[in-house]
Amino acid sequence: MTIVNFAEKPSLISQYMMELRDINVQKDMLRFRTNLERVGQIMAYEISRTLNYKKVEVTTPLAKAMCDVVETPVVLGTIFRAGMPFHQGFLKFFDHAENAFVSAYRKYKEKDTFDIHIEYLASPLLEGKTLILADPMLATGASMELAYRALLTKGEPAHVHIASVIASQQAVDYIKAHFPENTSVWIGAVDPEINAHSYIVPGLGDAGDLSFGEKE
Repeated sequence: MTIVNFAEKPSLISQYMMELRDINVQKDMLRFRTNLERVGQIMAYEISRTLNYKKVEVTTPLAKAMCDVVETPVVLGTIFRAGMPFHQGFLKFFDHAENAFVSAYRKYKEKDTFDIHIEYLASPLLEGKTLILADPMLATGASMELAYRALLTKGEPAHVHIASVIASQQAVDYIKAHFPENTSVWIGAVDPEINAHSYIVPGLGDAGDLSFGEKE
């Protein structure tokens, strides 16, 4: 299993991460969504470097040219609703990819006790394809695993890329223990802990609410 933590080597992602975390910049929902998209675009480019390519011949106004195009069939998956802007960043680069969507939410039993429920799944067949499963916040890893297990009903991917903006160290350890070896993990930053509400600390708050407004 490969784990890439972008925070270990500063890049443009570092600037976007700072703005995503900053409570003053967070007041601008459009800026927040845009920054999620930007991180998704950069990760999409980095993931594209790991894929297989084939040569194709194209005709220019002057002659023939050989070009490299992606040969690997890619499916972009995301978890509603916080994942949508992040997903859009990947889609702007992988514009020919198929798409999969999963609805996963916390159903609270008591103040700090909850189960994770899957209510919706729309996905193409995944057998032998490369699945990029994107969710901005990887707090415990349990939601990501449930989403992945739900998607496995559509076939076994040849390779899985887990992409998150921020993950807790606990979630990283969870992914290592519960996902297959043919998994790569791409993370903007790894934070040390989660609190009693299972929010990442320092994290950035609720990515869904910051993107689309608070929910009742």
